[in-house]
Amino acid sequence: MEALAVAIVASFAALSAAIGVAIVVRSTLQGITRQPELRGPLQTVMFIGIPLVEALPILAIVIAFLLL
Repeated sequence: MEALAVAIVASFAALSAAIGVAIVVRSTLQGITRQPELRGPLQTVMFIGIPLVEALPILAIVIAFLLL
């Protein structure tokens, strides 16, 4: 039963990471479309934001495996 719980937590963590990264990239592309001259700064913010979005699901997976 614990293995099933870990699998569910890991799958939700992966799904949330994918959705979070998609939202960050979508917002960056919308910003670049609206103001092409800000492409560099927007990409920099995107490259900082993606690891921040990925950090929480990675921690959730680590905690789930530690509970095994």
